[in-house]
Amino acid sequence: MPVPLSSSSSADAAPRDRAGMLADLRARIRRIEGAGGEGGRTLAFGIDSVDGHLPDGGLPLGCLHEVAADDPGAGTGFTAALLARLATPKRPVLWILRGRDLYAPGLAAYGLTPDRLVAVRAVRPVDALWAMEEALRCSTLSAVLGELEGLDLTASRRLQLAAESSGVTGFLLDASAGASDERNQRMEGRRLAGRRLAGERAEGLSAAVTRWRLDAVPSLDKEGDAAPRPAGGPPGLGMPHWSVMLERCRGGRPGGWTLAWDGQGWHDVGKEDRSGLRQAARRESGLWPAGQPMSDNRRGRLSDHRKPAIAG
Repeated sequence: MPVPLSSSSSADAAPRDRAGMLADLRARIRRIEGAGGEGGRTLAFGIDSVDGHLPDGGLPLGCLHEVAADDPGAGTGFTAALLARLATPKRPVLWILRGRDLYAPGLAAYGLTPDRLVAVRAVRPVDALWAMEEALRCSTLSAVLGELEGLDLTASRRLQLAAESSGVTGFLLDASAGASDERNQRMEGRRLAGRRLAGERAEGLSAAVTRWRLDAVPSLDKEGDAAPRPAGGPPGLGMPHWSVMLERCRGGRPGGWTLAWDGQGWHDVGKEDRSGLRQAARRESGLWPAGQPMSDNRRGRLSDHRKPAIAG
């Protein structure tokens, strides 16, 4: 004969059942919306002001994200810092290049070391798109970044479905900023013409879960303001800064910040005044991780740069 449950047991079970139902409902909604295909896992920035705008307190994994930047180095540095948090030697990240090279020591400064990175070069956009879709279906990768721009809704939807099927996180990096000046002018003319015809709506037609827009912000360069550097480091090179806009976020809300990278993590410096930035710069460890001396080649490549440009 079944033993009837006491009223106190039923009362204790009710909150647990309710919490379980809510968690299951949230998971179903995420699956329906395509906002994370990897069991609802997220990647937190570690900054409350940013994570509070993202669903479940972090960047959803197992789905597609867009990153656009006017400066190619700004987009490269920002995405490299994110990819480094996901990559492992057993599950590396795949970077699909278009028309430029990656500077390995610069990527390593953001934590993305060569043992966790596979680079592929695609000449034609159609080849890059095919490679990215196939790579997103490979569960032995942790993430895939494709340097692609101007994808239509159908193409981005295919990439989103591929990411959902395997749990691999995808990043679309707008590579138009790294093109030649002549090509940029032609592409900008086509963009403006398309926006006039479509009423500024074409850019919003994407299946990506988030869309980020970045711009490089000058690092502190006055004497005593630059972040501490290892012995022999280039003068005037402080922490890389970005102006970061979250333009679209499924299940979250847009926002804007000024972020800095200290070699170990992110800092929100947008609300600090000049003196606050100066004090923060003295406390932080700078662009290059401690214990990694800078070679002469690296000094020559970066001595005059004050933006986080790391692409060769």
